[in-house]
Amino acid sequence: MASSGATPEPSTSTTDDAARTGIGVVGSPAGNQSEQPVRPNNHVQRIQLRKKQVSNWPHSKKLLKLAIYSACQGDSCKCNGWKAPTPPARSPRADSTQPLANFTDPCRCCTHDLRSHVTHLESIDENDLNKLLGMVVDVENIFMAMHKEEDEETKRVYFYLFKLLRKCIMANTTPTTSEGPLGQPPFETPSIHRAVSNFVLLKYAHATQREYSTMSDLAKMFLHCLNHWNFEAPSVKKNTLSTEDFSLYKIHYTRWLVFCHIPAFCDSFPHSETTQVFGRSLLRYVFKSVKRQLKEKIKNEKNRMPHEKRYLLLNNFPRFLAQLEEEIYAVSSPIWDVDFKHELPAHLQHLQPHDPKVVMGVRRPGEFEKLMVMPNDKEQFTTINLTPGIGKKHGRPETGAALEPHAKRARIEDSCDDVSDQTIAQIIATINDPSCMAGPEAVFPENAPRDAAVKVEESKGLIRFHVVGNSLSQSVSKQTMLWLIALQNVFSHQLPRMPKEYITRLVFDPKHRTLALIKDNRAIGGICFRMFPEQGFTEIVFLAVTSNEQVKGYGTHLMNHLKDYHIRKNVLHFLTFADEFAIGYFKKQGFSKDIRLPRGCYQGYIKDYEGASLMHCEIDPRIVYTEFTAVVRKQKEIIKKLIEQRQQEVQKIHPGLTCFRDGVRSIPVESIPGILETGWKPAARSTRALQHSPEESHDHDTLQQTLRQVLNTIKGHSSAWPFLKPVDKNEVPDYYEHIKYPMDLKTMADRLKSHYYTTRRLFIADMTRIFTNCRLYNSPDTEYYRCATVLEKYFQTKMKELGLWDK
Repeated sequence: MASSGATPEPSTSTTDDAARTGIGVVGSPAGNQSEQPVRPNNHVQRIQLRKKQVSNWPHSKKLLKLAIYSACQGDSCKCNGWKAPTPPARSPRADSTQPLANFTDPCRCCTHDLRSHVTHLESIDENDLNKLLGMVVDVENIFMAMHKEEDEETKRVYFYLFKLLRKCIMANTTPTTSEGPLGQPPFETPSIHRAVSNFVLLKYAHATQREYSTMSDLAKMFLHCLNHWNFEAPSVKKNTLSTEDFSLYKIHYTRWLVFCHIPAFCDSFPHSETTQVFGRSLLRYVFKSVKRQLKEKIKNEKNRMPHEKRYLLLNNFPRFLAQLEEEIYAVSSPIWDVDFKHELPAHLQHLQPHDPKVVMGVRRPGEFEKLMVMPNDKEQFTTINLTPGIGKKHGRPETGAALEPHAKRARIEDSCDDVSDQTIAQIIATINDPSCMAGPEAVFPENAPRDAAVKVEESKGLIRFHVVGNSLSQSVSKQTMLWLIALQNVFSHQLPRMPKEYITRLVFDPKHRTLALIKDNRAIGGICFRMFPEQGFTEIVFLAVTSNEQVKGYGTHLMNHLKDYHIRKNVLHFLTFADEFAIGYFKKQGFSKDIRLPRGCYQGYIKDYEGASLMHCEIDPRIVYTEFTAVVRKQKEIIKKLIEQRQQEVQKIHPGLTCFRDGVRSIPVESIPGILETGWKPAARSTRALQHSPEESHDHDTLQQTLRQVLNTIKGHSSAWPFLKPVDKNEVPDYYEHIKYPMDLKTMADRLKSHYYTTRRLFIADMTRIFTNCRLYNSPDTEYYRCATVLEKYFQTKMKELGLWDK
């Protein structure tokens, strides 16, 4: 929620404790009698919270905890762990207070006191002590999981890791699982991840862009499920596998437990993704069971899915799984070739991957969020300075490249035939030369941008911008905490209709970050937000500046800094719920109620608010937003100088036109005397389009080919999904009672094949009817209505580009 005037609905879905998969499947503990995908929960978060709490204990309490797992340091004593004194004969009352152990209590095993078990730990560094305590928390969790486990094979693996971790605690060493008989990952080449990527390239590289993107999304969904799936224990598969296969599956299962499953909640051990370290052998053992249960889960939950996701999973996912199954069980399939190479065709080159870990490289807003995000991936920082030249950036080394201030961005090479680079350079030198600046504009510029004064304050160091946030897995500085408290106060005062408890919970939530405006070393305003990088968008939750610092342009500069920060993070969409008082501000910052982000990307990830409107802003990665107004103003000055130069070159004065006195109603623009000498050029529609339009040339084949190109482009648009086929009477019973002349893209494709469209006007009429019908049946606040508006604008643009639109 971006400002006051809206109250969060308690009943709406949220991802505070869990992210959503593409299917919403529910899981069960490892080792159960059936394979199930893991249901995302806050188990990992609770473990991290427990470690955080333990690390904040007093030093003496930490030593008391570690004594249980530490060997006695007495001379010739072989006791490997302190044991509590003999308990009382009768159990104490449940409500009585149990006495805590102290350093003078004797050990039941060696009779030495407790201090003799921790003398070697009293002088070690606090960070090393916290590391040992984290391993203790993991030991206790493994112990509990081991006792809950019913499968004997799985229980033995837990016991092996339990002993290994206890030994590492006593020896104060880092645990490793790659030196044992199981080997070290990866275990098979190519991996499941690479094979599925090869499969999508092999089957869909020559399909339309929409189909390729759809199958890439399904591939990501499938791999995501495998990475969080609980596989069947070997004892369950014993009767269905041969002796050789059973032995091999047993090895795979043990490796999966040790390297993938257990490290997901016990981060003392190194964690690997299942699809990155396993290959064809494991996938053959589990694919049929996974496929069957995924289909069942989709069938059971289809009524709770949004329309577009239900269409995707019910119509495309079964086909995807069936084709993948053929390649998995085929005797020889190219997707498992380590030297597999397949180039994308030209129309899909822009989808070429930049990150090799992204399936098929389609890093687009449709990606889903990871279910189990470990702290090292989730909490990249607590404080980052965004003000250039002031202070240092606090972050982990792996994020350094993403935090470079104002990194260079791609530029579009424009062809400027009439203006040379030398001329532009001379004009810029003139604009920047103080001696050439005269008049009041030199001191008091006309219509100065709102953030001009703010940028001057920032350059002088009077204000700073920091991205701050809380953390459960690393220490947070006192200064950062003070800023967070100040921000909580600012939001509470400026947004009186929002509950203070709700504001506090989100500001201090480790999954939320706040861009803070710092003045005189205190926070006077900020933007609280939560990033969903896998979904490609960020939700802006709160935005406020303290009342005595408003109307100074701080809000605009805050938003510009936030946009630049997200460009470096490759997150290019903002969503926010704005009340009636904030809508005007967000419109000035480029937000619109026209949501161009597919609903499936954000539905279920952000909360709905009463009395507020959802607004969307798409960021252009080629723009440096903190310098945007200065660049635009400089461009205007350059254009003015170019006009002045051209006016000096064209000095000839032509007589006025007299043809209109003789009754002429209109004349071509190019016939005006002197117009061509000024550099004017005819518009594309006035020359090329009129002369070479397929309809005007009576070339029926060319017209058919052009219309087919337009139709395929429209069908591939992200907003075309509601119009791809006729409306189903079973899903919308009353549709045909209201719409007497229905139309859809499939019907238009059939008409195009039968050569129905002899003129472009027939084609335009049918396409327009699709959008008219949609707006007639659906209300303006629906996703279908918005899709019709977006697609109609896109259709008109494409027709104008081809010279087929003259309205």
